[in-house]
Amino acid sequence: MAENRTPEVQRLKANSVGLVGVVFMAVATAAPITAMTGNLPIAVGFGNGTGAPAGYLFATLVLTVFSVGYVAMAKRITAAGAFYGYISHGLGRIAGMASGMLAVLAYIVFEASIVGVFAYFARTTVADQLGVDLPWIVYAAAMLAVTAVLAHFDINLTAKALGVMLVAEIAVLFAVATAVLLSGGGPDGIPLEPVDPRNAFTGASAGLGLFFAFWSWVGFESTAMYGEESRDPKRVIPRATLVSVIGVGLFYIYVSWMTIAGNGLRGVVEVSSSAAPLDLFFDPTTAFIGAWAVDAFQWLLLTGSFACGMAFHQCASRYLYAIGREGFLHPALGRTHRSHGSPYIASYVQSAIAVALVCAFWLTGQDPYIHLYTLLAILGTMAILIVQTLCSFAVIGYFRRHHPEDRHWFRTFTAPLLGGVGMTAVVVLLVLNMETAAGLAADSVFFAAIPWIVGAVFFGGIGLGLYLRARRPERYEIIGRIVLEDATERTEDGRPAPDPTAVTRD
Repeated sequence: MAENRTPEVQRLKANSVGLVGVVFMAVATAAPITAMTGNLPIAVGFGNGTGAPAGYLFATLVLTVFSVGYVAMAKRITAAGAFYGYISHGLGRIAGMASGMLAVLAYIVFEASIVGVFAYFARTTVADQLGVDLPWIVYAAAMLAVTAVLAHFDINLTAKALGVMLVAEIAVLFAVATAVLLSGGGPDGIPLEPVDPRNAFTGASAGLGLFFAFWSWVGFESTAMYGEESRDPKRVIPRATLVSVIGVGLFYIYVSWMTIAGNGLRGVVEVSSSAAPLDLFFDPTTAFIGAWAVDAFQWLLLTGSFACGMAFHQCASRYLYAIGREGFLHPALGRTHRSHGSPYIASYVQSAIAVALVCAFWLTGQDPYIHLYTLLAILGTMAILIVQTLCSFAVIGYFRRHHPEDRHWFRTFTAPLLGGVGMTAVVVLLVLNMETAAGLAADSVFFAAIPWIVGAVFFGGIGLGLYLRARRPERYEIIGRIVLEDATERTEDGRPAPDPTAVTRD
């Protein structure tokens, strides 16, 4: 009697979210208001100076090329594990397991990182505007609790909540930028130098500026994680990915350009490198809209960072779920809620890990922004950039081995090759500028351990894959290959294709 080795799994709730919802989830992880206020001052003050908008232009082009190959895979494979499944199919199960472990690490620490920046913004905003000064851990605990509750339910609830917060944060940035444009700019009018492509590679440290530009997109690739829960994933996920990359890129270019124009070319670098870098945004907001808008801006920093953290929680939960349902780590992670269809066990585990990380930094007297946010963000970014790089090359391998009829000189070879080379360059930029990016936290023991942590997880994944191949071949065969209608490979008409890797036995 034939028996399929693929385990029975509990499904995520299908048709829970559409194109707009997936875009909201992905853009929320990029966190436009946090990316702009956190990254642009560093890029301008210490990186490529007034050429920072050109740096965002360059990053938009590179990531768009990367996305061409990424969406080609998304049209074929729909799985909550995204990179895990893609790399498993394109580069093999061992590389897939190592990449899956790195992706899990990245999304796990991203939530705790964003909790740190939320707590920092919350404490300063409440103290400044309400005169109440509470320890940052109070705000961190509140965010962790609310996130855990929302993640328990259908993903559509989170998408709606993120949609409201995302629209608000985009609106305030767009309003300030448009006010500058309609007023004719600041002291220098609307200069063209900031968007001259050549200026992306100039300044005090162009590499640092370019790295922070790419850092501003971290999380856009999360679109693929919601394929199993989206309506018509074969169309929704590719479109959502391109909308997220190109739309966010154009927005970043516009906002950064107008922010520099509002401050003027002469003083913008000095403001960005000062002790109050947020004045890069607050000064033009006051000048072109009014002081009241600065108060609103501060509150939206809170909602924007909260939305980002909640989106990363969903990402981490789905990666834990994807690996758990294949029997790795613990099979309970692969359970879904009977009513809501959410990966509730994986979500609880992710909440527990985030609480543990936040408490570890709090109990050791670390700063929520300087240490918790910065160090964990660098750790997660290093891990996810390596996975993105491998994913580009996985596209080439996948279409070369599995679907020669769908090969295309640009979509399945040139674009992913250029994307892989570009992402490799970004990893190099991170390594070269890691100490500067860490700032005051660069002296910590944890900072020195970051490359070792990433290496240990990656090679640990390789070791696990090799062990399974040698000792547990039945488990090895299903790495990244759950046979499930919404998780298996799809044909061009959108229907599940037979799984060529399925193994049967008598």
